[in-house]
Amino acid sequence: MMLVPRKNYNGFDIFDDVFADPFFGEKENKIMRTDLKEKDGKYLLEIDVPGYDKEDIKIELHEGYLTISAEKNEEKEDKHAKYLKRERFSGMCSRSYYVGNNLREEDIKANFKNGILTIEFPKEPEKQIEEKKYIPIGE
Repeated sequence: MMLVPRKNYNGFDIFDDVFADPFFGEKENKIMRTDLKEKDGKYLLEIDVPGYDKEDIKIELHEGYLTISAEKNEEKEDKHAKYLKRERFSGMCSRSYYVGNNLREEDIKANFKNGILTIEFPKEPEKQIEEKKYIPIGE
C-alpha cells in the first residue's frame, strides 16, 4: 500500500514542508559515496569512507568485479545515557564495481587519506570493431 498525500488548495503537497526535514527522509546510501574519474588512460575511484581506519577496509577483485567493503564495530553503549537520535553508522557496508575481466590485482593501486579511499587502475582499451572482410568468390 502506498501513501499518497492530498494536495492543498494551492496545488502544493501538504507534506512538502514537513517531510523535507532530513529526519523524515528516506534511508539513502550515505555511506561509500563514489566519484569516478578518467585521467591519463586510467580510472580513479574516490570513495568516501569517513570514520573508518585503513585496517577496516578490504578491497577484493573477483571475476571482473572490484568490491570494497568496510566494517566498523559498534561502540560500547553508555549505560547511563539514552540515545535520542543516532545517525553515526556502525556495521558493515560494501560496494561493487564491474572493472572488466582483464584487470589483475597488481594493476590496482589504492591509497587512503582523510576518510577518502582512492583506487587507481588502467582503463581497459576499447575493443576495435573489425571491418567486414569479404571473401572473393572464384570462377
